[in-house]
Amino acid sequence: MTAAIVRTVTGDLQPDELGCIDYHEHLLMRSPLLAGDELDDITRSGDEARSLNKAGIDTVVELTPMGLGRDPEGLAAIARDSGLDIVAATGVHREAHYPTGHWVRRATENVLADRFTRDVLDGCDTADDGDPTGRPCSVRAGVIKCGVGYWSIAPLERTVLAAAARTHRETGVAIVCHLEMGTAAHEVVDLLVADGVAPDRIALAHADRNPDPGLHAELTNRGVYLGYDGMARPKYWPDSLVLECLIATARRGRADRLLVGGDVGRRSSFRSYGGLPGMDYLPRVFAPRLAADGGEDLLERILVANPAAFLSFAPPR
Repeated sequence: MTAAIVRTVTGDLQPDELGCIDYHEHLLMRSPLLAGDELDDITRSGDEARSLNKAGIDTVVELTPMGLGRDPEGLAAIARDSGLDIVAATGVHREAHYPTGHWVRRATENVLADRFTRDVLDGCDTADDGDPTGRPCSVRAGVIKCGVGYWSIAPLERTVLAAAARTHRETGVAIVCHLEMGTAAHEVVDLLVADGVAPDRIALAHADRNPDPGLHAELTNRGVYLGYDGMARPKYWPDSLVLECLIATARRGRADRLLVGGDVGRRSSFRSYGGLPGMDYLPRVFAPRLAADGGEDLLERILVANPAAFLSFAPPR
């Protein structure tokens, strides 16, 4: 039986080699929805990565999918220079990120699934914005990213979910799904499970945008991982609300199904681009508060054991 590994941009690691894991970040990304907030400078993004590593994070899951400025070779360069281990994503985001005419909008399930699978097993295609042209590099993806809209799952998003499920079945790699404002959680899980994905291979990003510990306990009791990544956004909600929801869910549901990430993802939020609060907010500010309110054991579980288990898979080759 093939041993479980975690696939990073610089090679496969054993799960116990990952250390503290930030499950959701972006280092190189652009989108029409975030015009003027592009992360497009490898040097500056590398500086931000070093600050995160210095603050105590050892591994980052970089969840930029194809078509949004994904740069696998750039991520590998940042990993080698910063000391961070980086897990790259394949996949396609929610429909709103892609302009009319973008190739992903006319791609079939089979085209997408084939490309996702190649990204995991053979190497990521570097033709990010045009039609798939078969220009793979040596950097392989270690997770699948998809997304849905606010209380909606558009036709493209259903196609991407089906393609992600097929890639999971063929590779074993896990799936992270963006939930807009935390909505449509059960509906996404129902679709993926019906398509052969076990609940413990699914993580729902932005669960804390809908800070309902009762709902979250239901989801974790189904076996799904929940991503809390809405800290440092006081114009929407205070960190105290995120902490209260996370700790309440750990007590009412399954503490072994909780993940945390910064999802800083904008140049206006990176210190290295002249913004605030910086990618190191998660380990520098939020993690100590989580330890104080929830205990060191819960912090260790959420930053180390849970994401390592979620990211682990036994590749077919």
